[in-house]
Amino acid sequence: MRAQPKASHFIDGDYVEDTAGAVFESVYPATGEVIARLHAATPAIVERAVASAKRAQEEWAKTSPTARGRILRRAADIMRERNRELSALETLDTGKPIQETIVADPTSGADALEFFGGVAGAALNGEHIPLGADWAYTKRVPLGVCVGIGAWNYPQQIACWKGAPALVSGNAMVFKPSENTPLGALRIAEILTEAGLPKGLFNVIQGDRSTGPLLVNHPDVAKVSLTGSVPTGRKVAEAAAGHLKHVTMELGGKSPLIVFDDADIDSAIGGAMLGNFYSTGQVCSNGTRVFVQKGIKREFLDRLKARTEAIVIGDPEDEATQMGPVINRAQQEKILSYIEKGKAEGATLVAGGSIPNSVPAEGCYVQPTVFADVTDDMTIAREEIFGPVMCVLDFDHEAEVVARANATEFGLSGGVFTSDMARAHRVVDSLEAGTLWINTYNLCPVEIPFGGAKQSGFGRENSLAAIEHYSELKTVYVSMGKVEAPY
Repeated sequence: MRAQPKASHFIDGDYVEDTAGAVFESVYPATGEVIARLHAATPAIVERAVASAKRAQEEWAKTSPTARGRILRRAADIMRERNRELSALETLDTGKPIQETIVADPTSGADALEFFGGVAGAALNGEHIPLGADWAYTKRVPLGVCVGIGAWNYPQQIACWKGAPALVSGNAMVFKPSENTPLGALRIAEILTEAGLPKGLFNVIQGDRSTGPLLVNHPDVAKVSLTGSVPTGRKVAEAAAGHLKHVTMELGGKSPLIVFDDADIDSAIGGAMLGNFYSTGQVCSNGTRVFVQKGIKREFLDRLKARTEAIVIGDPEDEATQMGPVINRAQQEKILSYIEKGKAEGATLVAGGSIPNSVPAEGCYVQPTVFADVTDDMTIAREEIFGPVMCVLDFDHEAEVVARANATEFGLSGGVFTSDMARAHRVVDSLEAGTLWINTYNLCPVEIPFGGAKQSGFGRENSLAAIEHYSELKTVYVSMGKVEAPY
């Protein structure tokens, strides 16, 4: 097994195993090869991880933000030095092409460590409030032990997106990666320790949906940050609310991407493809409802079809490959079932729609698929598919498309392509979503906040806004005179 880690868990600065935990396999989705076998966390492992985090956090909170940031920046440098190695592991873990992981996955994780390490000295400052002779001040203080629960699509990135702001704010973190992609987070924990992070501050434990409740309900856990589906988010938020824990929910979407007839068509098609086919469509913010104004529909679809059919599908370890498999067989079957629903409900299949011919049968591949003539009531236009399936819908006028774009329980993202900047800003202001793009799609640099509205979650990841979600404000009133009382 070519990706077998030293042990399943990383606790208190070292690898830990508990063979009493259920065995699960990490499978390379391109070939079906078992690349590692691990044990799920037992209750004893959960207790050990949380206790380690609690103990380490008390001392870490006394460390200056600048000193914390220095360690994170050192870890970012190590990640960049080992980018090729980490990218190769990410490809095995997820099935994403090495062409993609080498520029997008550990790189974006390193960006998060570098950014939060760099702003540490200023982002946690409070303010002085003059009150006449008296005065007050505020300060940002850590929450304590934070739990991060990751998704399978960007395992290394998500570990850093959650870990970096938590750590720089003075917290400890227990991170549980998806059982589908268990390997990358262990390497991040190694690197943080190598960079000088005190033992116990970033622990990684493995598990499935039964492990999450053990963490969420633990009395020593102060915050839970989840990246996952809306149904999972509802369950985690409900459990956390029962204990009044802080929560950040980065959930799913069915985001609109609106293309007006004055848009640069090639750029709009590129944005739509990146917003549907990158990472084989397994991106929560994808613009999977592509609204195209009727005047350019035919040209848009013709060019889109040609570019989609030219995508190179194959071995993710080959740098020429542009699209790999989806995460596992269950996800492949789910996506194919949605494609069949699209056909049955009357959508026009423009491209793809099945399993590619030139890939191993053991792989979990799906062709990049485009449907046209999709209507708002179709299943493929309402439900999150989380695969390479693009729905193209027609529209006539601005007010109409905005109303239709907002007619969903989701509110993660959205985008607009137009040469009319006044209209662009007017439309994004009207869209009910947390993250919007104008004349591009799915760019998420660490400097900007990322998160959703409505059923797509709450709280923000990245940027200075993330600090607010991993710390709380303490206010101190200072009296400079004697206390006067009426009794």
